[in-house]
Amino acid sequence: MTDKNNQLQAVILAAGESSRFWPLNSTHKSLLRIMGKPLIWYTIDALRRIGVKDIVVVQGASRNVEEGLKEFDLKDIKYAIQQEPKGMGDAIMSAKEHITGQFFVLNAGRIDCQEIAAEMLNKSRQTGAKMVLAGQETDKTWLYGIARLDGDKVLEVMEKPAEGKEPSKIKVTGVYLLDNKIFGYIEKVLGSANQNEEFEVAMSHYAKENDSRIIILDKDYSSVSLKYPWHLFDAQKYLFDKFLTKKQIAKSAQIAKNATIEGNVHIGENVKIYEGAVIKGPCYIGDNSVIGNNSVVRDNCNLEAGAMVGALCEAARTIFQPDVHIHSGYIGDSILDRGVRVGAGAITANVRLDRGQISARVKKEKDGVKVLAKVDTGLKALGTIAGQNSKIGARATILPARFIGKNCQIAAGAVVARNVDDNQKL
Repeated sequence: MTDKNNQLQAVILAAGESSRFWPLNSTHKSLLRIMGKPLIWYTIDALRRIGVKDIVVVQGASRNVEEGLKEFDLKDIKYAIQQEPKGMGDAIMSAKEHITGQFFVLNAGRIDCQEIAAEMLNKSRQTGAKMVLAGQETDKTWLYGIARLDGDKVLEVMEKPAEGKEPSKIKVTGVYLLDNKIFGYIEKVLGSANQNEEFEVAMSHYAKENDSRIIILDKDYSSVSLKYPWHLFDAQKYLFDKFLTKKQIAKSAQIAKNATIEGNVHIGENVKIYEGAVIKGPCYIGDNSVIGNNSVVRDNCNLEAGAMVGALCEAARTIFQPDVHIHSGYIGDSILDRGVRVGAGAITANVRLDRGQISARVKKEKDGVKVLAKVDTGLKALGTIAGQNSKIGARATILPARFIGKNCQIAAGAVVARNVDDNQKL
């Protein structure tokens, strides 16, 4: 692998609209931050840990991913542009000019790719197969690309087969090790199939003519998927477990003598923590943040740079993007995007009265039209998810799993019982 022309490469896909991630889709979802860095940074870091240095990021025409990574020292990253969101096959083709040999393909949010990619690479070296997929058993075969197998050999990938027609119970996960010959197969099918299935069709044609293998992930392996906004909590937990393993307090932090800090807590540069405040880890407090008098920040909170938690406030299991300010009140199991402001006494309800499982209404595309669809979150606690620069007035009450779009204004004392679209007043 020392020959540059044979160096293992990777294509990271970050060009989609992230529409299902509304209201956290003002930029590509992989630019959302945990522990001070965007998710795509962790994906790049994971690839580099297994020796993949030559990385191409496919972004949209706005180039927002490239802009979002400027502050980080990511040498040798190449960028390709997918001008329009025309599916995964078209996105991979956008990187063709940069690819010379075998390469990984994965979504930008696959922060857990290190162990998977290493195992795929071992399978390729052991068998000589240039295409290796990662699979996992599922009971919901109609939701995924499903592999037809002969032992560990891949014969076909069938996209979302009808229930009872599936060739196996093994779904193909979002990490692929491919031969650069795949470009020829993709070119042949572009425009001839549904654009959401072109890549699977191309892989099937490749597998019929070339040795292709699969690794099967243990069914207990929980992969990080960023399909809906509440999945950001899974990414946070994965990264906290991996990197937030001890107490870290910057020397420049100003912490009152009677403040309490327990567990694995990161406190960044120039943070101010006032009298009576309690922080119980795991928690991340970003640079230049302020935690007010007698406030509580606890249990998996991630507060990015410039956060302010006012006096007499409780925040639990919550993610703030940079420059989020809240005052007295309660915020739990919630995600607030960059620049959100929450007035004094505001409450984010996070559980149902009957303590049952929570459903949310999310934006999906059906027959080319964006619609709201009810989705079971699998959670029993989910609070507010608010988009960039929204303002929530004093003593507002937001019911569980209600989403507020970007640039919204929620009046003081309002009760938010439904989703609020972008740029609205309530």
